[in-house]
Amino acid sequence: MRIETAENWTHLQDLLLDGAWNDQLGRFRSSCAFRGLSDASYPLDTTLIRMGGAFDRLEQHLLRNFKKYAHRNVMARDSYWHWLALAQHHGLPTRLLDWTHSPLIAAHFATASTEKGDLDGAIWRIDYERPHKLLPASIHQALQKEGANTFTTDMLNQIVSSLEELDRMSEEPFLLFLEPPSMDDRIVNQYALFSVMSNATLGLDTWIAEHPQLCSKIVIPAALKWEIRDKLDQCNITERVLFPGLEGLSRWLRRHYSPKSPPV
Repeated sequence: MRIETAENWTHLQDLLLDGAWNDQLGRFRSSCAFRGLSDASYPLDTTLIRMGGAFDRLEQHLLRNFKKYAHRNVMARDSYWHWLALAQHHGLPTRLLDWTHSPLIAAHFATASTEKGDLDGAIWRIDYERPHKLLPASIHQALQKEGANTFTTDMLNQIVSSLEELDRMSEEPFLLFLEPPSMDDRIVNQYALFSVMSNATLGLDTWIAEHPQLCSKIVIPAALKWEIRDKLDQCNITERVLFPGLEGLSRWLRRHYSPKSPPV
């Protein structure tokens, strides 16, 4: 796997947008997903894996009970994958992992934590069209038939009706990318998408180790974080935009007025 270190703001943008040119379209249209982490040493583990214990056996129980109790507050289409995306969006532990189409939004998540300002951050970058070529034939053909490069919840629901069915579809683990419905402004503003592993027990790091050529990691040195952070703020890539509402506003103001070095 390629690991590169950003030297400055301009170099970071060059690394993030490398290969964005699309010959077929004749446009700069990248097919990459990005994930920003405030600590470069963090693994690409899902919230389900981070639960610990027999998390894989709890997966269906978590979703079943979420659907049962969420009906009081949420109106959602009767689609398995719609419910799973909704649950992930609201904090339920799932095998989905959050990504964004936007490299600058990923840079936000790599630099937003003032508590981790002394640690190197990282942005993971993966061309989702390439792992989709490794999907089981029935899934890949459905994507080709639509002429799409990522799945929607409706598309996926037509070919895979549950996580159990996904688990049974291939002996070799595979990875796919799913665009969530535009359930609220947060999903839209974060330009969000999810990755889904065919095996709940498998972290994405393990899959990447088997396919290192499909993924890269860009390290943001701790000494560079404040420059990147200030320039993202100037570009209006802030909590106020990415988390619309009073909570996001408060998070932005707290960080914006925090001292560069925490008080001793």
